[in-house]
Order: sequence, then C-alpha cells, then structure tokens
Amino acid sequence: MAIFNLPRSFQNVNAIAQAPMGNRFFISAHESHPPFFQLVLLVFSAVLEVVCVSLPGYIAARQGMFDADAQKLVANLNVTLFTPCLIFTKLGSQLTAEKLTDLAIIPVIFIVQTFVSYLCSFVVAKCCRFKKRQSNFVAAMAVFGNSNSLPISLVISLSQTLKGLHWDRLPNDNDDEVAARGILYLLIFQQLGQLVRWSWGYHILLAPKDRYLEEAERDESGQSIIEQGQARYSDNTDQTDPDEPLVRTRSSDDLNHAQRATHTDRHFPSGDQTPVSTRTYSYSKLSSTHSDDLDSDDTPSVIGPPPIGPFLPRQSSQGDILQFPDVEITAREAQEADKTRFQRCKASLRKSRDRLSQWREKKTNALHARLPPKVQKGLASTTLGLRRFLNGLWDFMNPPLWAMLVSIIVASVPALQRLFFHDGTFVRNSVTRAIESNGQVAVPLILVVLGANLARNTIPEEALADIEHPRDERKLIIASLVARMLLPTIIMAPILALMAKFVPISILDDPIFIIVCFLLTGAPSALQLAQICQINNVYVGAMSKLLFQSYVVWILPSTLVLVMCALEVVEWAAAS
Repeated sequence: MAIFNLPRSFQNVNAIAQAPMGNRFFISAHESHPPFFQLVLLVFSAVLEVVCVSLPGYIAARQGMFDADAQKLVANLNVTLFTPCLIFTKLGSQLTAEKLTDLAIIPVIFIVQTFVSYLCSFVVAKCCRFKKRQSNFVAAMAVFGNSNSLPISLVISLSQTLKGLHWDRLPNDNDDEVAARGILYLLIFQQLGQLVRWSWGYHILLAPKDRYLEEAERDESGQSIIEQGQARYSDNTDQTDPDEPLVRTRSSDDLNHAQRATHTDRHFPSGDQTPVSTRTYSYSKLSSTHSDDLDSDDTPSVIGPPPIGPFLPRQSSQGDILQFPDVEITAREAQEADKTRFQRCKASLRKSRDRLSQWREKKTNALHARLPPKVQKGLASTTLGLRRFLNGLWDFMNPPLWAMLVSIIVASVPALQRLFFHDGTFVRNSVTRAIESNGQVAVPLILVVLGANLARNTIPEEALADIEHPRDERKLIIASLVARMLLPTIIMAPILALMAKFVPISILDDPIFIIVCFLLTGAPSALQLAQICQINNVYVGAMSKLLFQSYVVWILPSTLVLVMCALEVVEWAAAS
C-alpha cells in the first residue's frame, strides 16, 4: 500500500539554500489542472484505500469477533507499542539539523492553524451553547486533523499524476522527489500534531468524565466535598465504604475456616490488606495421637488457668496430653524462612538506598542550615517548584511523546542517526528494522479499529450511559464537522495564498508544500482521536458517527475543493 512505503530521502537540500530568492516556480495557466473527472477518480481511489483497510475491522465487529474490550486492548497496545515505533522511524530518519532550520516555517503555520481551528470551535460551541465537556470535544475534533493516512496517500498520488509540481529551485527534480518532500512536510506536521494531541488533547480536551464531575463539584461551592463536611477524609483512596475499618479482623464465626486457611496460605500481596493472625490461644491440653480410640463424650475437656510466666501459645485441642507439643516458630523467623535469595538481595539494596538517602538528606540539611534565612526560603521555594514541575512532567509524558523526544535527539546527533538509520550498520539491520516492522502496523491497526468503531453493536456498556440524546448527539457531530472541515478552510485559504505570494521564504515556493497545507487545513479529524476516546471513554458513540460522516460522506467533496483551491493558489502565486 502506498501509505506504508517509506519515502526517499530529502535530497539537494543545499541547492535550496543556494538558490536565489527571486526565482519562483512557473506554471502556465491551468497547466497543473488535470481533467476534473481524473481528479475525482484520484481522490476517490485514495479515500477507497482507507475504506478497504477499515472494512475488515467493521466486518469482524459486526460478527462479534472484535468486541469493545478487544478494541480497547488493541487501541492501548497501539498507543503503547506500535505508534511510538512509527514516530521514531519516521521522524528520526527524515530529520537532520540542517533540515530543521530550513523547515522552521512549518511550526509557525501549525500554530496559526491550531489557533484558527480552536477559535472556530470556540465560536461554534458558544453558538450551540455547549457545556464545558462538549465544548472540549468539539475543540479536539477541530484542532487535531488527519495528517497521516489520507493526506500521505493523496500526496503520493498527486505527485505522480499532476503536472507542474516540480520545484525549479532543485535541479533534476522528479516525481519521486516531489512525493518525498510532501511526505516530509506531512511528517513534521504530523509529529507536531502528535505532540499536542497526546498532551493537551489526551489529558485535557478528551479527559475522562470523572474529572469534569470533580471540577463541577468544586466550582459549585468553591471547595471540595471534604472541606464542605459532606465526606470523610481518608488516606486510603480505594476505601469506598466510609465505615469500613482500616484493619480487618476476623469474627468468631470465621474461626474454623480461618484456622485452616492460616496453615495453607501465609502469603499476603503487597498493599492488599494488613495480615491478621487467626490463631486462637487456648490453654487446653493437646489431644493424643490415639484419641480416636477413646470416647469423646466420656472425656471432658480440661481447661485450666493460664500458667504463670512465659509460655508458648498453642492451638486449642481436647483430650489428654500424651506427647510433647511442637514448638512454634515466631512470625519473624517464618518470614525470614520464606524469603528467597532475590527478595533478600532486594531488601538489602533497599536498605542501602535508604541509608544513602538519609545520609544525603542529612548533609543537605546541614548545608542548608548554614545559609542565610532569605536564601534558605528562596532555595526551598525553588526546589519545591522544580520538584512539582518534574513530577507533573513525568506524569504528563506518555509513550508517543517519549518516542518523539528520543527521535529528535537521534536526528540532532549525526553519529546516532548514522548508527540507527545508515544502511549496513549492525543496529540498522537488527534494532531499527525491528522497530520499523512494529511501526508499519500502527496505521493499519488504527484503520481496523476505526472500522470496528463504526459498528454500533460494539459500544462498551460504560459508554452507553455516556451517549447523549439523539438530538444533542447530532448537534455535537454537526458542530465538529463545521469546526473542522468548513470554517478553518474559509479562514486559512486567504492566509496561505497571501503567504505563498508575498512572504520571501524558500519553502513557500514549493508547490507540493502549498498543497500539503491546504490538505491539512480541511482534513477530517485524526483517526487517533478514536483511540483516545475509547481509552478515556469519551463520547464513543458520537465519535464513531463523526468518523463515518467525515471519512465516508464528506471526504470526497471536501478533498476535491481543497485540491482545486491549492492548485489555483499555486498558479496565482507563480504569476508575475
């Protein structure tokens, strides 16, 4: 499939820097326009490619083989494993330090597009009188457009069929280089979108419903329910019953069962509950081994007073004592006996770490005490703020963001980039190829899950309670479509045209770059939003209907309009 082929390298980058700024591409009037029906067939084939990959997921879901739990598992697996591999291979192999400087205009355009899309979603949400959660959903649909599967397929197809897309700044430019440049532009837009999508979108715009309920409770009274006295404070967040004791004990009714369980299972999982011994301490005589031969009714149990002085508690029994009782080992000795060598080594390392931490804290406190009071106060505030920032940053990061950070580091260091991506190296032939194989699964898996999401019979039970009234859901879908595919195009089209005509930046002279910008301006909502909605259980039903409307109903006319506008802008900007 075209959307999974790796592009050729972005060549002749030095020719771009050396070319004079006054030279622009020249295309005669309507030379780049293919016949209308050919353009319709071109766009339809790219759209049909996405539909064909999604169709198996839809069929499997309708047959009951791909239920909601399986979809959520696949979505989580894709986010955790396959998507980071795709980001690393695409971004790490295509970027270099030189290209980062030449492509610096792309983040600026991305910021402008994001701001315009968010502004459109804000206006639409206000007109529809949506609440905060609904407004954030519309904002996520408007801000995060598809920059991966559909635009890449369209760019590859357009580069092979449209005339006049060659850049006169590059000598010997050809269709393959046009496609490679277009894919590189899309990849940069895609990674910028990934950065915002998995941070702002994942944690804020498409946050779980529980977070909005907590914020609503605080907003109503200005304080939490604990501060209002409506709930008890508890250090144990998993304690659902306020009257539930922190330490569980056993009643006398459970005595017989607990005694048997004590001898068979002495393992308590960490953090489960406080282990409670169920052994009873009685002072009756131990039964004989031959007590079965005696009549239990004729031999009453003898319970004497407790002995004076130290004694060993033993199990309650009946009958005469005819043997010495077994000496029970203490709980500490039993715990040491059950420990494995690995556990003892782990405990030793933990103790060493604790001692080192205590020594470091002691030295730091001593050094801190020698400082003036004002310096102590400022240093304490700075340390606390830095610690909170690092903890928040650690909680904020997720696998796609880590992969993006690692790929930028690799791309910025030529030695690392050659090690991972230069043909013939050991790491390239082993590690990088394995990562590429995993990364090639990401986009098809997204499309398969998309097809399964379109099957309404697989909506999870917890999502059924989150389904809006049909009228409200329809309003939510229409608002998302208008804020994503209509209003941003109306606003951004004149801005892109003016930039292509008057801004003296070399990359704006590339015809394929203008086409990429137009395709991203009115592209449908990103497919990965379905993953996030399914993971956080956010409007899953509305999301499936929105994807159906975007990728089945409106994608063909929308893409036709975008491509035609981009070609008109290319011709207008090239005219003297």
